[in-house]
Amino acid sequence: MLSSLSRLTRPQAIALCALPVVALLAVAGFAPLPFAVAQPGGTADVLGKYEGKPVLKITGAPTRETKGELRMTTIVATGPQMDVRLGDVLDGWFRTDRAVMPKEAVYPVGDNEKEVEKHNLGDMKESQDDATKAALAYLKANGMDGTEKVKVDADLGKIGGPSAGLFLSLGIIDKLDGDGSGGDLTGGRSIAGTGTIKADGKVGPVGGVSMKTQGAWRDGAKVFLVPKAECGDAQAELPKGMKLIPITTLSGTVDALRALEKGEKVPSC
Repeated sequence: MLSSLSRLTRPQAIALCALPVVALLAVAGFAPLPFAVAQPGGTADVLGKYEGKPVLKITGAPTRETKGELRMTTIVATGPQMDVRLGDVLDGWFRTDRAVMPKEAVYPVGDNEKEVEKHNLGDMKESQDDATKAALAYLKANGMDGTEKVKVDADLGKIGGPSAGLFLSLGIIDKLDGDGSGGDLTGGRSIAGTGTIKADGKVGPVGGVSMKTQGAWRDGAKVFLVPKAECGDAQAELPKGMKLIPITTLSGTVDALRALEKGEKVPSC
């Protein structure tokens, strides 16, 4: 073999040695990889309707007419059973409106789509319960009477996961009390964002914020509320002209929105 190679010209020898590498790349190009490719998904105004139905139904206390929008944001990712190949990954890496993420980060419960949907809807239900508790606890602490009689039903269709929690809480507060002084919590603006919430009002991080800012901008929002720990991710592909407001708690978020409405200084990333 060595003597055969020695009789080849240099270009011929390089071409022959490159064949295994080319073959390996060809196989890799067609082999499924453990990634998911995400892109900006839809947004939903929790103060309005989603798929023709009110997102928030509140009983037990009078609600107020609101102006402005509170838009929770989503991402859309390739399904858990969908093959993602090398070309998809390379395309996603070089596009600003795509993100490549480990599949287990997007679908932590396995590859069965029904299991994933069930898990995500379970997370959403838990998030709705925590959002209601956090909002009512905030209102009670700020002087609203009768919060123990309030019941909230949230309907976002098949949107799953916990990342709408913060915005459900804000929607409840806006519908029941506004900014606390007769105005709207939004100040009439279209406010978008994301964040999980606990019953004690603590806001937690989520995934895909760089994609969510793009979806929010597309749907008309110029202000984006982001968990403080994810400021860097949110800034990565931030649309020019969009204002980021970092948040850590529900009460801090309400304070920031009030300051924004009054033209006062608000936190920034």
